[in-house]
Amino acid sequence: MNKSFLISVLQSQAGWSALALRLPVGIIFMAHGAQKLFGWFGGYGLEGTGQFMASIGLEPGMLMAFMAGAGEFFGGLFILLGLLTRAAALSLAATMLVAILAVHLENGLFMSNGGYEFGLALLAASVSLLFSGAGRLGLDELLHRRLA
Repeated sequence: MNKSFLISVLQSQAGWSALALRLPVGIIFMAHGAQKLFGWFGGYGLEGTGQFMASIGLEPGMLMAFMAGAGEFFGGLFILLGLLTRAAALSLAATMLVAILAVHLENGLFMSNGGYEFGLALLAASVSLLFSGAGRLGLDELLHRRLA
């Protein structure tokens, strides 16, 4: 991989502000991923989530559940740590776009009706981190310093 490309991906001018976004967003994504992967926090685990995904046309359901759960859990962990933040944010933004379009869009905006309100907020946060990077307090900053 080109060193200058990696340096540009890791570099961030966001200062401390990205940390205020990374912490809650990382925790939320990790919790939702844990619901899908492990059945924690009232989730249905891979089997139940896979059955749901298959029922809405996302086939094969188990693979889609694994991909969404792993993307959310590990993407959330990387966001939390500020590690490969832009790549994790891109993955999470794509995951939220699929969730909005496949599950929530037909229910309208509001969460109380199963709408896309929460997914849209997480999509916006992910896109913001895609643009800003990890900021000062993150593993990306340490890697950037070592490579630069």
